[in-house]
Amino acid sequence: MSGARVLIVGGGPVGLAAAVFAHQAGLTPVIVEAGASDGDKACGEGLMPGVAPLLAELGIDPPGHELVGVSYSHGNTHVEHLFPDSSGRGVRRTALVDALRTRADQCGVERIRARVTGVDQDRQGVRLVCADAADQHADYVLACDGLHSTIAAELGLVRPPAKNSRRYGLRQHFYRAPWSSMIEVHYAGDTELYITPVATDTVGVAVLGPKGLSLQETIAQVPAVAKRLAGATPASSLRGAGPFPHRVKKARVGRVLLVGDAAGYVDAITGEGLRVGFAQAKEAVASIRSGSPESYPGRWRAVTREFRVLTRGLVVLASSPLRGRIVPLAHRFPGLFGAVVNRLAS
Repeated sequence: MSGARVLIVGGGPVGLAAAVFAHQAGLTPVIVEAGASDGDKACGEGLMPGVAPLLAELGIDPPGHELVGVSYSHGNTHVEHLFPDSSGRGVRRTALVDALRTRADQCGVERIRARVTGVDQDRQGVRLVCADAADQHADYVLACDGLHSTIAAELGLVRPPAKNSRRYGLRQHFYRAPWSSMIEVHYAGDTELYITPVATDTVGVAVLGPKGLSLQETIAQVPAVAKRLAGATPASSLRGAGPFPHRVKKARVGRVLLVGDAAGYVDAITGEGLRVGFAQAKEAVASIRSGSPESYPGRWRAVTREFRVLTRGLVVLASSPLRGRIVPLAHRFPGLFGAVVNRLAS
């Protein structure tokens, strides 16, 4: 459906990627965004090796720090795995958004600052009701507006998560030369602490766990990390995210397709959110370009299935009495641990 006008709600990495993919497919994308101008939010910022081909397709090469593998630690037990074929990259979310915005501008993508307050559709098209701007009309809408998707809520698609499954995240950067080129994961009490090098002088620190978690208290529970970060100057403000998971009833309603976190999100535990989000954006655009938006739910399931299964399994383990055995078992069975990391990395 060459030339179709596609409104993309959300100007984060997934929305910007969707716009670039849409332009490359001969569609007419328009981004409607109301979020922070720098595009920043709490996330782990580790791009796995599997993202590289998608970045190449998008035509961007954001600055960052090489990631050669993943390490897990729990107390004195430690296990690590190197990516077998290529490296990942730690990239500040703001740097990734800047690179994608520049690319979208090069493609001539229109961007409108407006807050979407409603959505109507019929067989001919879709109308977005907007605050602070005129209502917008298009052939299709891609909802790329994240965990708290206005579009998903307006369409009545959001499923409430079970109260006992809710997890949250915090993230902050510190000026400190990275001491490793790995993503470090440290199990501390009932939380997980993630260290991701994102520049030659900066590391990102994130924590996942139950409501009320504290970044500084979690760091203090991991003496090796606390020592390295002692006296380090914050390089960003503390940001939070959650609750996880975000569940929706379906990924498409008529001419509206949900993409990225808006279409459902399990947990940040694997760091695969952006790779899967970019893949969804590509498939959503392909379904519109082929004139078969009804194919998108099947495409969505195909590109998210492995991520959803592995992530749910890891979250169940991390929330169970077996939590304390995760790293010792990975240390005892390095082949199995490596296989899981490789699947997530690809």
